[in-house]
Amino acid sequence: MSTTVPTRTAPGASGAAAPRPPGAFLEPGVLLAAVAAGGAGVLALWWTGTDAVVGADGWLTGAGRITGLLAGYTCAILVLLMARVPAIDRGAGTDRLARWHAYAGRCAISLVLTHALLITWGYALTTHTDVLTQTGTLVVDYPDMILTTIGFGLLVATGVVSARAARRRLRYETWHLLHLATYAALYLAFWHQLALGNDFLGNRAARVAWYALYGGVAALVLWYRVLVPLRTGLRHRLRIAAVREEAPGIVSLYFTGPHIDELQAQPGQFLRWRVLARGLWHSAHPYSLSAPPSNGTLRITVQAAGPHSTAFASLAPGTRVWAEGPYGALTGQHQRSGKVLLIAGGVGITPLRALLETLPGRITLIYRARTEAEVAFRGEIDTIAARRGATVHYVVGRPEGQPAGSAWPFHPDLLTRALPDLAEHDVYVCGPDGMAEAAIAAIRKTGVPRSRIHHESFAL
Repeated sequence: MSTTVPTRTAPGASGAAAPRPPGAFLEPGVLLAAVAAGGAGVLALWWTGTDAVVGADGWLTGAGRITGLLAGYTCAILVLLMARVPAIDRGAGTDRLARWHAYAGRCAISLVLTHALLITWGYALTTHTDVLTQTGTLVVDYPDMILTTIGFGLLVATGVVSARAARRRLRYETWHLLHLATYAALYLAFWHQLALGNDFLGNRAARVAWYALYGGVAALVLWYRVLVPLRTGLRHRLRIAAVREEAPGIVSLYFTGPHIDELQAQPGQFLRWRVLARGLWHSAHPYSLSAPPSNGTLRITVQAAGPHSTAFASLAPGTRVWAEGPYGALTGQHQRSGKVLLIAGGVGITPLRALLETLPGRITLIYRARTEAEVAFRGEIDTIAARRGATVHYVVGRPEGQPAGSAWPFHPDLLTRALPDLAEHDVYVCGPDGMAEAAIAAIRKTGVPRSRIHHESFAL
């Protein structure tokens, strides 16, 4: 059975877009343009350092040089995207960066494989030998090639375990640990680029630029993924203040600690939480703030979906936690109009409940849940809606005859019937991937520009 229940509703208020949170952010288009410009620079490096190409061996070796340079550049970008640089993260959003990272990873592995094949084949033609013999010669006799071969194997292995089919079979902690092999692979392979790359031999400017690229990315990773989280953990010393059940299998945890306001966490953002308790300390998982930071307290809400999240319900007040962040772009910084539609599915209500309380303008919330028992924060949501004049629709279950997993209620006609001026709204979506995809597809058909659809998946 399904029901759509509006809350107590006051006249909607209009207002200006939300003020931008502290700190600058880089627009996704600017980031992509910068990456493309760097790629063009790599191609220019090859072009200016290449004389006339003659014969099949020359063409193969030249193509191998191009793919090698692009592979080296792509590997650096691969790491940069996951360095958790705040300006990049706040601009593009963590899940978009993760998708770009995955795409860059596939490109990098393809380029590395192509580079190895073309260079080996080209050298084999030059020396009039076979490919297998030339492979052995390259690995054994050329500088840094043994380490490079090990790095090559690690990079390919990381790509294999990152494939969707393989990743589904691995625990998150196992996949994450194996993924760290990427750093070792890039370190081992870096030196042969400068030792053997014709484009770097005798070209001091190119060598300095390559060192700056890799050194800069390494510094960003060290700072934002190691030193900043370490400093944050030591300074704020977060502890669990209280645990409260919100719905069956869903609990909220409240955290306190000194100087929490310095985190500058924004409604809609998430942190990676590491519980310093037996069996939990070794992994960090992303959970959104389910309420705006208030009075030195942070709140997250967790649904039991595995051993790690299930254990949260039994944590005792006083338990120490380590939080990295805040991260994410599902915030008011990207709001462009004074009308907002929030679409939540299941526990995806957590960041949207915080946004419901803080985003300015006229707000409508559609909250999709399978059962009445799974509706979390109902009392809070109704109170906020009544106070600020928002409209909330609880959509529970599904109509008779509607197949499970269908796109209902996310159909363009249904959405525009509820909001005739939907095309003028900013839309924030958070929920299971299937639901989010259906909602976004329907919203696009109503005329809402892609730039005003804001979505992040936290299954990272």
